[in-house]
Amino acid sequence: MGDVMKTQLVSAIQLQEVELQEKPADKQQGSKDPHDGVSGDGDGDGGDDGDEDDEDDDGFSTETFSVEEAVETIGFGRFHILLFLIMGSTNIVEAMEIMLLAVVSPEIRCEWHLQDWQVALVSMMVFLGFMVCGVLSGYLADRYGRWKVVFGGFVWSAYFSLLTSFAPSYGWFIFLRSMVGCGVAGVSQGFVLKTEFIPARYRPVLLPLATIFWMLGSMLIIILGMLVVPTLGWRWMIRLSVTPSIILIFLFKFIPESARYDVSAGNVSAALETLQRIAKMNRASLPPGRLEEPMVQQRGSWRILLGSSFRTTSLLLWFSWFVASFTYYGLVLSSSELLEKNLLCVTDPDRDHLVKHQNQDGLCHCISFQLRDYQTLLISCLGEVALVPLNICLLNVLGRKMCMTLLQLGAAIAFMLLNICTTMFGFTALLFLLRSLVSMNFNVVYIYTAEVCTRLV
Repeated sequence: MGDVMKTQLVSAIQLQEVELQEKPADKQQGSKDPHDGVSGDGDGDGGDDGDEDDEDDDGFSTETFSVEEAVETIGFGRFHILLFLIMGSTNIVEAMEIMLLAVVSPEIRCEWHLQDWQVALVSMMVFLGFMVCGVLSGYLADRYGRWKVVFGGFVWSAYFSLLTSFAPSYGWFIFLRSMVGCGVAGVSQGFVLKTEFIPARYRPVLLPLATIFWMLGSMLIIILGMLVVPTLGWRWMIRLSVTPSIILIFLFKFIPESARYDVSAGNVSAALETLQRIAKMNRASLPPGRLEEPMVQQRGSWRILLGSSFRTTSLLLWFSWFVASFTYYGLVLSSSELLEKNLLCVTDPDRDHLVKHQNQDGLCHCISFQLRDYQTLLISCLGEVALVPLNICLLNVLGRKMCMTLLQLGAAIAFMLLNICTTMFGFTALLFLLRSLVSMNFNVVYIYTAEVCTRLV
């Protein structure tokens, strides 16, 4: 037993001496090229193993970043200006399609001898198409991408809007306008696409400023109605209103797909390519590391919205959207109805006002908008942007939820004031104020929804 122990001890000493002799050789070989790593298997091939170590460091870095972090790091630049102009121009087209109802209602009432409920049915069918396709477009945007839905909705609405100008009957008119409403619902997904590319600190400023484009679209369709309807008729007004849509179709190639969507769909390479393109345009760089976010398994599922962690927020958002839509579109469409039939309680009625009231029991109120009516609508449109600076300040100071509370309360009070008998100037001023309040509320609801719901994508 003692001989065996001595033999093992001698072998261990010899092995230790061999290891001490090999270590200086390995160190000397490893110091020849500072870029070559040291092999972990002791085979002496330090160069090859060093290259593999470098590849591990480059290809499998432990440092990662998300899409949101990349957007914040890139910051605001030339890409966002291009994005703001193109996507803002889609708001012009969207506003023209919605405001067209207010301008064309008196004309179709006279052409097809419609009753009040038939005129109201046109607006109802448009928003029915908007509601149904709004749910569908949101689902499709989460499943197949924002860009595809926005572009498809844009082409769809332009096509059916053009067909509306050839409508041979009232039935065809309401069907085609409902299809337009369906397309506009897809275009509205562009707000989410735009929001996901804008850094968070710029959203309270840029998104309310997008109201300018909506105001321009509203004013453009009113001006077209003022100039074209009395001479060429409402059909040519609709045909001319499609022109901006045709131009914008060719500009969509400059807008990429949402990087957030690509990551959630597992297409990380496409998302990274998009972010690199944006960084290059803005002359910035991406954060160090690699892009990595967990793939979302249930994209576009209603179960997420009604889950235990998000149910209360979803219900409150839906109610906020109902209030914002009801007050805004209700104001726009009811103001045209009040002006068309002069149902206002004014203390200084003009001759046209008295004529309209004398014909109110007739079968058809074939009295088109007068110049003064168009001017009132134009002035009210300016209210869309009049209080944008105040809107930006409130968003930054009070936050989103407090802004919605104050704006909805102010709009409710202003609506009650419409019942007070006043002058035409007083009505125009009140209409101006109401458009400002309901437009500001819409901005806040849009921003809050986009910021909350992108967490689920």
